[in-house]
Amino acid sequence: MTPTIDTYSFGLMVIGGTSYTKDVVIFPDGTILSPWWRRKGHVLAEEDLAALLAARPHRIICGTGFMGLMRPAAGLEERLIADSIELIVERSSRAVATYNRVAGDGKTGACFHLTC
Repeated sequence: MTPTIDTYSFGLMVIGGTSYTKDVVIFPDGTILSPWWRRKGHVLAEEDLAALLAARPHRIICGTGFMGLMRPAAGLEERLIADSIELIVERSSRAVATYNRVAGDGKTGACFHLTC
């Protein structure tokens, strides 16, 4: 069952009633990985998504933080498009709404930076 994100604020996300204070990955099957670390802090690279990509999502929603400081590495979106994966990049508050709207399809994964 795909969880719903109940709430998000700077440094806190509540998913299905469970609180997370570290960055989060949500897999299409509803599994949650937290803490989630990136090799280069505010840069989202393909290797940072390896576990999520192994789940073969059709779409990845990327929450870039409260102020939107995390950014996809150059070429990441093109690489995902080549594998027929849509990448939606938004500030985390907006990405939460997008995720909750589409996640029930079983084909959507997400990653969220919870702070800056």
